[in-house]
Amino acid sequence: MTAFVFFDVREIHDPERLGAYRAKVFETVEHFGGRYRVLGDMDSVLEGDWTPNIPVLIEFPDSQTARAWYESDLYAPLKKDRIAAARCDGVLLGGFEHGPGT
Repeated sequence: MTAFVFFDVREIHDPERLGAYRAKVFETVEHFGGRYRVLGDMDSVLEGDWTPNIPVLIEFPDSQTARAWYESDLYAPLKKDRIAAARCDGVLLGGFEHGPGT
């Protein structure tokens, strides 16, 4: 079942390093069958007080594939760059499909 990785980029410490990360990360996501669905476009808050700074939503075929990407040797050096360049919050969200009995 589809899964999503959601990051909220809270603060950027090193824009140049984050730019280098962005130049390479798409290829790693695509390697694992992922697709970017949101990249920094925040329309509006519909309820509550929470406002993400720079939202990033990546879709993967399933949770196992999303975790495999995040923990992969391919992504590891880029993850180090992102962590050094920006303060982010990130979660893995399992998808949901409505059907009989749900």
